[in-house]
Amino acid sequence: MIEAVYEKILQAKSRIKDQVFHTPMIKSHWLTNIGNADVYLKLENEQITGSFKARGSLNKVLNLPEIQDRLLVTASTGNHAQGMARAFLLSKKKGIIFLPENADRGKVHALQNYQADLRFYGTDCLQTELHAKSWAFENNAEYVSPYNDIDIIAGQGTIGIEILEQLPLMDCVFVTIGGGGLASGIATYLKTKNPKIKIIGCLPENSPEMYLSVQAGEVVYLEHPKETLSDGSAGGLEKGSVTFEICEELIDQFVLVSEEEIATNIRETLKFHHKIIEGSAAVAIAAYRKLKNELSAKKVGIVICGGNIGYEKLKSVICI
Repeated sequence: MIEAVYEKILQAKSRIKDQVFHTPMIKSHWLTNIGNADVYLKLENEQITGSFKARGSLNKVLNLPEIQDRLLVTASTGNHAQGMARAFLLSKKKGIIFLPENADRGKVHALQNYQADLRFYGTDCLQTELHAKSWAFENNAEYVSPYNDIDIIAGQGTIGIEILEQLPLMDCVFVTIGGGGLASGIATYLKTKNPKIKIIGCLPENSPEMYLSVQAGEVVYLEHPKETLSDGSAGGLEKGSVTFEICEELIDQFVLVSEEEIATNIRETLKFHHKIIEGSAAVAIAAYRKLKNELSAKKVGIVICGGNIGYEKLKSVICI
């Protein structure tokens, strides 16, 4: 499995390299100074759609057979949706994007700029995904999972290629986990190139489904998930997801963070780096800060997975 995903990551790099940004990796003197590790931020918030999701969605759509003319259907809280909407434009393929009824308004407004066919269902990410999958089956369309798809994972894994190009002597990488597509791709590439690199999976306490699933040895659902500022990683994963198997094998450690910690690191990233990040990106920074005393003299990468935070949500976090 891991070897096959690694090969697909290499293919994805060649396929999408001219249509996505090679994002910067900058040293964070702020985070370096508070913990004495050498800390670098991989800025996927500066990716072309404002998040890493541009990579996997484009790789998936461009890798469909030329004769594929079925309607494409996907589900997302917003970032994967933007990636798919852009991929539809570039490939001239048609698709429908299902979103939860409570999706971030800022992300919905950004999606409307692509003139995408948006439909709303449910108030939970997994509920929306399962509905979209069922709708696709009933209407002879092709469902594209936001994470449970090797081509999606491979596209996200191209971040791992760039990380090692930019910082070859890497000791540890912090990456936020929702459905696990980002972590699976990055971990597959980095662990294949250097098994000694530690991969730290970062999750909000209010939505730690992958952590709970790995602890239980099977996919776990939360019947009453709590709201989280990390809406980009919120929601569970479907049973049988390939990301569960990869995360179970390759994630070395999980760290859970509170809503207060997420909000604090959105504010402090703006203060110290003058960069707007979304809650799911702040999760990874907060996780590093919890472990900083264990990582002295290490070279640490933190994946800043996105910057698509809605104006009202950002204002509520900053104006406290």
